[in-house]
Amino acid sequence: MNNSHRRTFIDSCILLDLFTNDPVWKAWSIQKLTAAGKNGDLIINQIVFSEISIGFSRIEKIVTILKNMGIVIEPIPEEAAFLAGKAYKAYRERGGEKTAPLPDFFIGAHAAVRSIPLITRDPKRMRQCYPRLELVTPDSP
Repeated sequence: MNNSHRRTFIDSCILLDLFTNDPVWKAWSIQKLTAAGKNGDLIINQIVFSEISIGFSRIEKIVTILKNMGIVIEPIPEEAAFLAGKAYKAYRERGGEKTAPLPDFFIGAHAAVRSIPLITRDPKRMRQCYPRLELVTPDSP
């Protein structure tokens, strides 16, 4: 872990770009992860861990890879779970069709309550649900 105070939350899609060797997004994701890692800690939660673990047959393998990448698994704070529920309710009121909170709500809420940037390639819902959340996206400088 970097001792800097700058922390960055990593969305599942960014790590999946690396693990799946995505031909379109892997280079961009590596660039953003490297830059964020030089400035501070890289954070994920159990939701991201669950989503990225599907390509691994053993938990020890993914844990080792994440540790070697300097990625910390931080438990979801109660405040983030509460905020995710509120974001989900607003989503449903806007006509959203999913009948259970999506992982994105937990990911965005976690970064929002910790006031740390989120690296993601899927900013639309994040911007709508968490307008003050700092996002690092392909369309950001």
